[in-house]
Amino acid sequence: MKLPRRQFLHLAAGAAALPAVSRIAWAQAYPSRPVRIITATGPGGAPDIFARLMAPWLSERLGQQFVVENRPGGSSNIGTEAVVRAPPDGYTILMASSTNAINVTLFDKLNFDFLRDIAPVAGIVRLPLVMVMHSSVPARTVPEFIAYAKINPGKINMGSPGIATPPHVAGELFKMMARLNMVHVPYRGGGPVMTDLLGGQVQVLFGSTSLTIEQIRAGKLRALAVTTATRWEGLPDIPTVGDFVPGYEASVVLGLGVPMKTPAEIIDKLNKEINAALADPKVKARLADLGGTVLAGSPADFGKLMAEDTEKWGKVIKFAGIQPQ
Repeated sequence: MKLPRRQFLHLAAGAAALPAVSRIAWAQAYPSRPVRIITATGPGGAPDIFARLMAPWLSERLGQQFVVENRPGGSSNIGTEAVVRAPPDGYTILMASSTNAINVTLFDKLNFDFLRDIAPVAGIVRLPLVMVMHSSVPARTVPEFIAYAKINPGKINMGSPGIATPPHVAGELFKMMARLNMVHVPYRGGGPVMTDLLGGQVQVLFGSTSLTIEQIRAGKLRALAVTTATRWEGLPDIPTVGDFVPGYEASVVLGLGVPMKTPAEIIDKLNKEINAALADPKVKARLADLGGTVLAGSPADFGKLMAEDTEKWGKVIKFAGIQPQ
């Protein structure tokens, strides 16, 4: 039977609307089963810590378990690729970090394109690093250190927890902007580099607040500056590097991402709940205790931040000639 033209057009319009309707209904029902948050590092690292801070909030607010799963290895590329390859349904989430932005330029051949294959959900926190010295270095300010380094080229060892880690590239950015010649000494993790810094085998470190704060407060290390654009309330009397090297800023950024093509309605739901968590006084206080500054904002805000990080660290990696391990 041949349908009248008007009836045919009406049915066609209804059929075209079905995908949008089903997508919205799917998002409204999300989540209907447990959700995995993948951290591409081992237990105890910053991505793991902040994933475990967010997971209980999301579990309570959305009525399903958000389970943190550690997938370390390959400089965070193994865990990241696991999320890239996951179905784009909101049930596999990545705790993305500045390491992902660094890796875009560091590795010539990856099986994925981070900026293209991971959709941003929400920024969570920005973490400062602290520029700390062994007591053998006579400098007590950043200008004094720059002057000391310039008259001792190649004689100062700068430690880091590993090649192309945020502390490493933060130190290379400082070297580049201050035009210094320091020797980079990479270690396998924060513990070994801290041991040698305290022993004087390396003289300077751009270290995380969690790694350095106890030694600073005990007087075992001298803090010259923090690397963020503003001072850190955990060390309120310590200036920023940018106070003396105009334009300098380095930090560790953390936030959530999902596989590209995840429905916008699901991304928006997750974004709303993350922003609600970051506005909660208890969560904000815990972030501050860990040295963090709240990011929040839209998915586009976090995407822009990661793109800017990628461009910035790409320039440093190329300038310093950094190669992956």
